[in-house]
Amino acid sequence: MTESITEKLIPIHGMNCASCAITIKKILEKQEGVVSADVNYGNEKANVIFNSAKTNLNTLSSAIEPLGYSLVQNEHIMQDGTIMQGIDHSEHLGLHQSKESKVKDLKEQKRKVVFVLPLTIFIFVLMFWEVASMSISGFPMFPVAKEILNGFLLIFSTIVLFWIGGEFLKEVINFAKYRVANMYTLVGIGTFTAYAFSSFLVIFPILSKSMNFPDTTYFDVVIVVTGFVYLGKYLETRSKLLTGEAIEKLINLQTKTAIVERNGMQIEIRIEEVKVGDILIVKPGSKIPVDGEIIEGKSSVDESMVTGEPIPVDKNISDKVIGSTINKSGSFKFKATKVGADTLLSQIIKLVDQAQGSKAPIQKLVDKIAEYFVPGVLIISVLAFFIWIFVGSMFLPFNEALSFGLISFTGVLVIACPCALGLATPTAIIVGTGLGAQNGILVKDAQSLEKLAKVTTIVTDKTGTITKGRPEVTDILLKSELKHDQVLKLLTSLEAKSEHPLAEAILNSAREFSILPEPTENFEILEGLGLKADIESTTYYAGNQRLMKDLNIQINEQEVNEFTKNGKTPVYLSNNKDLIAIVLIADALKEGIKNVVEQLHKQHLKVVMLTGDNQNTAEYISQKAGIDRVFSEVLPAQKAEIIKQLQDSGEIVAMLGDGVNDAPALAQADVGIAMGTGTDVAIESASITLLNGDFSKVLKAVKLSKITLRIIKQNLFWAFAYNILGIPLAAGLFYPFLGILLNPIFAGAAMALSSVSVVANSLRLKTIKL
Repeated sequence: MTESITEKLIPIHGMNCASCAITIKKILEKQEGVVSADVNYGNEKANVIFNSAKTNLNTLSSAIEPLGYSLVQNEHIMQDGTIMQGIDHSEHLGLHQSKESKVKDLKEQKRKVVFVLPLTIFIFVLMFWEVASMSISGFPMFPVAKEILNGFLLIFSTIVLFWIGGEFLKEVINFAKYRVANMYTLVGIGTFTAYAFSSFLVIFPILSKSMNFPDTTYFDVVIVVTGFVYLGKYLETRSKLLTGEAIEKLINLQTKTAIVERNGMQIEIRIEEVKVGDILIVKPGSKIPVDGEIIEGKSSVDESMVTGEPIPVDKNISDKVIGSTINKSGSFKFKATKVGADTLLSQIIKLVDQAQGSKAPIQKLVDKIAEYFVPGVLIISVLAFFIWIFVGSMFLPFNEALSFGLISFTGVLVIACPCALGLATPTAIIVGTGLGAQNGILVKDAQSLEKLAKVTTIVTDKTGTITKGRPEVTDILLKSELKHDQVLKLLTSLEAKSEHPLAEAILNSAREFSILPEPTENFEILEGLGLKADIESTTYYAGNQRLMKDLNIQINEQEVNEFTKNGKTPVYLSNNKDLIAIVLIADALKEGIKNVVEQLHKQHLKVVMLTGDNQNTAEYISQKAGIDRVFSEVLPAQKAEIIKQLQDSGEIVAMLGDGVNDAPALAQADVGIAMGTGTDVAIESASITLLNGDFSKVLKAVKLSKITLRIIKQNLFWAFAYNILGIPLAAGLFYPFLGILLNPIFAGAAMALSSVSVVANSLRLKTIKL
């Protein structure tokens, strides 16, 4: 049943690499009741869609626990995946638990690194000492007998392998039990093989000699490889914690208490106890607890935490306020309209979290490669070993060929790194979407961010997007015996129920003249034309030129053209037969629009404007803004059609809009961008939301997408190049030609650095100023 289908984004504990994500996905999708599961190694979360009538989170967690993974739950998430009401939004996202778990893991990892790192460095120095004594004349031999040194290394390698590398060995056991492998399976097999062979040589020296085995031990490989890999794991965990800082900062913005007015008294309560309709008091310097509307007082509010704009916004009675923004000056009372998970901040946190857990299209190829990567590496390592044994022994003594075979086998297993591939895209997406949120740019998913980087045309609405969206009445042309105040009264009565920005201009003009609306009957909005209503048994119309044509009412187009050429929009008032008046309304361009359009042109982007305005007004605005192309007198239903026409001509289109009538066009566009001052419907239809309705953020959003995509491509290039070069080098492919065979010690160091370098490259995004 569709009503039982639940979607949950759940943190996962125990993930080690990209292959883990693939394994968890496969297991979860095999469970009864699971529709789909998408697992992201970058933020260690699973997006699971399941039928809550057939399964629950406990059951799903039990399915992956034998492999060492678990779903991180909390008491606020019901077993069917639904959220209990009236709680801290960050809790039901599982963010606190995830962070606490990672910090705990990091402390344990640090303890092990502090033990193994000095030992690793010592063994590394010892290895170079041995090489130097053999190749440099007069360089002293190491002053400890080989037998004693081997005994010492046996003890320490045992501690390192079974304590520090215990996680790797567990993955080997899981591989034997469940036939699933990951990066640590490879490291575990490689180090355990080197350890077992070396232990055999030390414990059974006579038998080893009789079998013509080489007398070289690989305890140093076990210690150094395990040490380097574990150091890499520690650095990667620490770096990944930094990638999620943006969402953590958003969570920390939430206030803990609120002052509420109840029974005539002011009392301080926990934020979870605030209800919709409560009257709250906000004092200077304090945070606004929840979203609401001012009913008494005025102030200046710092909204930079959600909009990225540093200038405080003046607030008066009836103005909306956003929870967790800072009241700079003045006290006021407001009525709570949204609380808990419904507040804007909570929605932003949820949206950012979902975006960071989503996958870009470019990731699909990487996931496919990662799926076959570990089994492929296992096959290559075994092949390398046997080729050295059977082919190598034709040209080399058997003990030397065996030694090279073991080095190649271990080197291939250790150097292979699916983690670098797995981290390349998600870490960049996590940092990129977090940076966007800090700048008032909310990205719904990774796909939108990637698509925006490839956009060729930006299509924008006019009113409220290019213009300020606060039009003013400039002229009233009388066309009947009715006078100015009478015309304004009729218009005010008609427009009182309309939400169109032009209606607001007429109502504001009426307030200046203290004109109140008359009651109306049979009010009706005429889509794309205007509206009509009955006043005192007479039907009146207010709308555009097309409406007048439909009513067969003659208008003097030449007269109106003189005004529209200067950017003024005409609103016609008529009854069924005659034109009564023409009201001219102007809406000024937003500041800096022309500069933003110029900057978009420098990015090789075309800018197109869609508007329901007449051609003269539309062309006047487009010329002032420097817009390339304009479509005027466009009906709401036609906007999506025009977007499709542009797409059919080969353009990749991003659409900006802020109204309900923009929703179809936003959905049709390759990337829909909603202005944050717009309606909930427009924002829901959009892929990206620009808070504060700032058109200049389009430029920042494009820059963010292009930089993020560039970082992803850099990460993928290095991850692929590393593995393509490293694996053949470790297998000994270059030895017959160049005499080069990679020691597993260096393979371990390279593998550890590969993951860390990818995360570090992604973190560079945090330093970029949009």
